[in-house]
Amino acid sequence: MADLKNDYNKYADIDEDEILKNLTEEQLEELAYELDPDNNMLPASERMRPQTKKAPTGEFSRQKLLDFLEKKAKEEKDWEEKVPYNPGQKRGKVYQKKEDKKKDDEKTNGNKKQEEWEDELEGATEEDLVELAGILGLHSMLDQEQYAASQRSVLGDEKIVGLDGERMKFSAVTKASLPKDFAMEPPNTTDVEGSIKKLKANDKELKNLNLNNIKEIKLDVIKEIFAAAGDNTVLESLSMASTGLADKAAAMAAEVIKKNSTLKSMNLESNFITSEGMSILCKALANNTSLTEFRVANQRSMIGSKGEQEYAIMLEKKNKTLLKLGLAFEHAGPRSMAQDALMRNNEAVRTQKSGKK
Repeated sequence: MADLKNDYNKYADIDEDEILKNLTEEQLEELAYELDPDNNMLPASERMRPQTKKAPTGEFSRQKLLDFLEKKAKEEKDWEEKVPYNPGQKRGKVYQKKEDKKKDDEKTNGNKKQEEWEDELEGATEEDLVELAGILGLHSMLDQEQYAASQRSVLGDEKIVGLDGERMKFSAVTKASLPKDFAMEPPNTTDVEGSIKKLKANDKELKNLNLNNIKEIKLDVIKEIFAAAGDNTVLESLSMASTGLADKAAAMAAEVIKKNSTLKSMNLESNFITSEGMSILCKALANNTSLTEFRVANQRSMIGSKGEQEYAIMLEKKNKTLLKLGLAFEHAGPRSMAQDALMRNNEAVRTQKSGKK
């Protein structure tokens, strides 16, 4: 698998435009013949490959074409039939109209039931019914408390049945329990203006800045935050998840990644960054040597296979210090490359620590 990955990687830096410039006219024509543009928006005449180089004999005439086809049909001999034709005799399978099967309209409690299902369910044991419920996915409707109660004995034995022997039995009465009411997460009360002043003053106490879930931050304030964070030499963690950041803010965050050499963690999850902004952030991470954690998952739109490949190549070839990447890869290839690169970076840190000890 590693050899196959290396075979693909050696073609990553090839410039296709440069190769096409050096091809002759005959080679370009041969290449165009081999490639089939799979584009449904093109008409069929432009998608199909040329089948002949014969020049047209003249303008198209529908009547001449029909006369030619009729002449060719009369000149060709009829196919030999296996069964000779006799007038009035029917050949092959004679069509017979099938009788319509009447549906069973018998109703039981307002629901229609088929006789086959009724016969099967009448003779089913408890184990068969439980197994059928598992196949239909009904077991997922029980929570852990209900499932444990359903396996207890009717006689009051609180011992839960084991996995072997009687694991299919549901004997006791199961009662539903009301869902627990969890308190809402308190709002973020961080003073944004005060945090900006501390960033500009390089306050030694401000090492972690958490602005998550603050929706009222305007673009001018965001610009001021990133400008101050770029020049700061104390800040180690900057978290701005779910703050409404878009591509313009992503470009500002990329400048922070390029300038700041003390920042170790950045969180930009659950915002409105598109694939364009994700690409800008990826290019900034390529030359960064201070960040060990970068989270940018759950954005407005998926970055696609091209964007995932860009992040995977950045981790594999350029960034050697990033240890955690919060990004959900949808494709297996880039995901595997990114995991291998992060594992390599973590192993390098572990080896360095063990060498110091």
